[in-house]
Amino acid sequence: MSPTGEEQAASRTVLIANPSADLYGSDRMVLEAVRGLTGLGWRTVVTCSIDGPLVAQLRTAGAEVRILPVPVVRKSALSGRGMLALTREVFTQLPAMRRLIKDVRPDVVLANTVTIPFWTLAARWCRRPVVVYVHEAESALSRPARTLLTAPLRFANGIIFNSETSRRVSGSAWLEKRDRARVVSNGVQAPAAPSPARESLDGPMRIVYVGRLSPRKGVDLVVRAAARLRDSGIEPRVELVGAVFPGYEWYEEELRGLVAELDLGDMVSFTGFREVVWDEFAASDVAVVPSRLDESFGNVVIEALMSERAVVVADHTGLREAADGFASAVRVVPDDEMALTEGLRRVHEHWGDFRGHATADAERARRLYGTGTFHRRLSSALAERATAPH
Repeated sequence: MSPTGEEQAASRTVLIANPSADLYGSDRMVLEAVRGLTGLGWRTVVTCSIDGPLVAQLRTAGAEVRILPVPVVRKSALSGRGMLALTREVFTQLPAMRRLIKDVRPDVVLANTVTIPFWTLAARWCRRPVVVYVHEAESALSRPARTLLTAPLRFANGIIFNSETSRRVSGSAWLEKRDRARVVSNGVQAPAAPSPARESLDGPMRIVYVGRLSPRKGVDLVVRAAARLRDSGIEPRVELVGAVFPGYEWYEEELRGLVAELDLGDMVSFTGFREVVWDEFAASDVAVVPSRLDESFGNVVIEALMSERAVVVADHTGLREAADGFASAVRVVPDDEMALTEGLRRVHEHWGDFRGHATADAERARRLYGTGTFHRRLSSALAERATAPH
């Protein structure tokens, strides 16, 4: 009989290195990982490169937190000049990274995302097994840039991919041969008591977008689709739930300008960032996930499904993987406002069917992507590397 997650943890220590301290994407997954690992008996220490709202949440979840300004690989660094500057910064911080590892004495180090490869170097230098947790699926990067970004994976003792999509894009055939790669699908928290969608679409169609306000996420497509719906006789109410990444304030200004230009001021609202989004899903009829570029998975797709809401989603990469097999998920051509509009119109015209499908899909989403399964599989993957020869 295979040991359980609790048995494998056995009071072991994991040091999780995280590049940021926000509450989006991979940050939310590291928080969920901490909840699961501490609950299964791991001593969990997290180091973040910066301070931020994630830190308090990590401590509440039972983690020890250390702030250490370790360099993070950004796309701007994937050039000759950028790499030289990054290398100088790495050699400045590497001694502090080694000191932290020696102080914590982890059984395994988990580097969260490929953007902090220097933790792999530091862990190997300290003779500690290191696992890289891959959330990226950047197939749109040039081959040299993608090779440079993923090359450090060769030095890890193990890799955990958050989806089959990220596993495929990484080009990890050499890891597969060494049996060091595992897929642990994202675990998504479900609302405690989801409320069914309304029985009929009386009044405006309520559309919700949840996520970063950024060009790659395609938020402007949602605004343009709302205008097309209105012009065709379907009155929309769009709620944009999220904020921009620092430095992208110009994009929110453009979105607000587009809303004014299309005369949608009373139909589109900017809610800002919300740590918990169940109320926003509950107040909606349908969710939209219109990302233009690659996604390794689609947590928002699963959150919408768990909330018993239909979702219109761009049909590519990890979004396709997340939506696969769900009758209430409408997959549409990416980066196409007409396709997004038609997807929303389809939900509107067949509301009774989509409402029924959403109720059934919620149970399947909880079964496949619930946090309990994620916790156990992540613990097992880390324990496997902690005990393997290295």
